[in-house]
Amino acid sequence: MNQFNLAIAQLVIGVVLIILILLQQRGGGMGVLGGASSQFYGTRRGLEKTIFIFTVVLGILFIALSIISFLI
Repeated sequence: MNQFNLAIAQLVIGVVLIILILLQQRGGGMGVLGGASSQFYGTRRGLEKTIFIFTVVLGILFIALSIISFLI
């Protein structure tokens, strides 16, 4: 795998990682700043759990590709 392929893989994984992070609905929006959050934080289930696990896996893969491209 050459340097160009590593850069493309990092770019694609980075964009997908950003999208997955934005899809996670943990904040409650701007109402959190004023203390208006009444959201109950329970366990992750279903699609939310799948998105979370996929985000963690892609994050680890992104870090691994960054280290590999640094060493090459």
